[in-house]
Amino acid sequence: MTTLNIRIEEKTKKAASKTLARLGLDMSSAVKMFLAQVIKEDGIPFIPSNKAKQIRAHWDNEVEDVLVNSKRYNTIQELHANILK
Repeated sequence: MTTLNIRIEEKTKKAASKTLARLGLDMSSAVKMFLAQVIKEDGIPFIPSNKAKQIRAHWDNEVEDVLVNSKRYNTIQELHANILK
């Protein structure tokens, strides 16, 4: 185990801590989750951008694709049968 020290504005730290607390997380756990995702994604696990409309359009396109192209099941038994093929 090792220690990671970062410098960040107090206002940012307080706001992030408050948000994370509402999610049941502390700062350390959130940073660990972020770093785990960096490893899993082999990069930053989100697209850094301040272009909210572009980000929303991207997600809307992904959701539409899933809704249009995903397989649907009428019963849980159909889902299980497909998984176990």
